[in-house]
Amino acid sequence: MNTITAKEVEEMLNSGKELNIIDVREAAEVQQGAIPGAVNIPLSLLEFRAHELDKGKEYIMVCRSGNRSGLATQFLSSQGYKATNMTGGMIAWEGPVE
Repeated sequence: MNTITAKEVEEMLNSGKELNIIDVREAAEVQQGAIPGAVNIPLSLLEFRAHELDKGKEYIMVCRSGNRSGLATQFLSSQGYKATNMTGGMIAWEGPVE
């Protein structure tokens, strides 16, 4: 499974790189703070909403700790998507939130 650290994601965003971030936490968790620009698709709905994603793009998967996003990364990868798990999740995130 492809992985990236929270710090690497923050550095890429700070350098102006456009990233496709999918936050797989539940809506109530996301309301407590999310990475700016992240799209919320709860893990429980991912298989039903995967068709909204583009197999030609790369996605960074985020959750609270990295466990659910790891499951999401494995699922999307098995379906032919390019997905990377942000290890440590929002617990490790030190960048801005919205």
